[in-house]
Amino acid sequence: MTFTYIFLAALLISVALRHWLAQRQIRYVASHRNAVPENFAQKISLADHQKAADYTIAKLRLELLENSFAALILLVFTLLGGLDLLNQILKHGLGDGIGQQMALLVSLAIISGILDLPFSWKKQFGIEARFGFNRMSPKLFWLDMAKGVGLGAALGLPLLWIVLTLIDSAGTYWWIWTWLIWTIFNILLIWLFPTFIAPLFNQFKALEEGPLKNQIEKLLQRCDFASQGLFVMDGSKRSAHGNAYFTGMGKAKRIVFFDTLIEKLEPNEVEAVLAHELGHFKRKHIRKRLIVSFALSFLMLALLGWISTQAWFYYGLGVNPDLNGYNGGLALALFMLVAPVFSFFFTPLGSFSSRKHEYEADQFAAEKSSANDLISALVKLYQDNASTLTPDPIYSAFYSSHPPAPLRIAHLKQLA
Repeated sequence: MTFTYIFLAALLISVALRHWLAQRQIRYVASHRNAVPENFAQKISLADHQKAADYTIAKLRLELLENSFAALILLVFTLLGGLDLLNQILKHGLGDGIGQQMALLVSLAIISGILDLPFSWKKQFGIEARFGFNRMSPKLFWLDMAKGVGLGAALGLPLLWIVLTLIDSAGTYWWIWTWLIWTIFNILLIWLFPTFIAPLFNQFKALEEGPLKNQIEKLLQRCDFASQGLFVMDGSKRSAHGNAYFTGMGKAKRIVFFDTLIEKLEPNEVEAVLAHELGHFKRKHIRKRLIVSFALSFLMLALLGWISTQAWFYYGLGVNPDLNGYNGGLALALFMLVAPVFSFFFTPLGSFSSRKHEYEADQFAAEKSSANDLISALVKLYQDNASTLTPDPIYSAFYSSHPPAPLRIAHLKQLA
């Protein structure tokens, strides 16, 4: 069938493109491994630069294996009949209806999670441990997973039931009602995350009184930013990587620092990093990203609403639907499996937009804090997080959500 060939072509091209880009990045990073870029030579040692190169290459090699495996599994689920077989087995045991379709989606999620588990373990206890970043115990790994599954079931199963019910009973335009429910659900999650969800995984303590807190509060006043509080998160129990972010919305906004960030940076540098994060808020990047996300979900659900009524969609992907029955879960499962193959080609657009936002947030930080302090903080973070200073330009243009280190530092020096 025509759609079968379109899907196969898109899958093969995407796999080939991922492989080509990753190999470019590996070769480029390896070829620059033995010399620290001139702009960083005074601050980053050759040993740290080589560690970053080796860390980058190790992650990419695992990513290549994971991508190839994922493509194979996708073919097994679709054209080789895996999803159709699973659907028929559940139909035989549960009969037709929403319950069976929910079981199909849950089974697919469980199987996918199990197949992904070896890669997650390798990342955490292989690569991250080898380069000195892992601080997570196997017990915490499994505990996090159990909490994630429990939370996903508690939040996801009711939502899934609502969506499948809408598909069954809301008529041709079920997808509009689904989009409204999905949008409300996501806004509710953003509001609940800081106070109800995040504390399930990490401990949050109020930032201690002292010079750093005073400095941060003065920055917030300069930026006219009101938050519920300043918190320190115990990120060090999982990783040595450091970060800062703010979360929530409305009066529930919180500013969160990883404890590892505060350990590594001076107060002026912490302030500059936070000023950058506040720049995303004040320049309305977060609002814009939410609007784009909701708009894209609207378009994707509209596409699903149409494509789920087309027999070629199912047959072209190796599935035999019940043309006189209910296929809501089957259509949703197929769409979630196949859509990433096509959406992958739009990755550079999202990457470009994100890099533009990063430059704008850097400019805000330079205005409200200090470009030089942000430069100093970024160099330390590049060093401590083993971020490569020499990414391949094409790979970076395609994937990178942040500007390459040399370009970002050069831009900040201009602002300084």
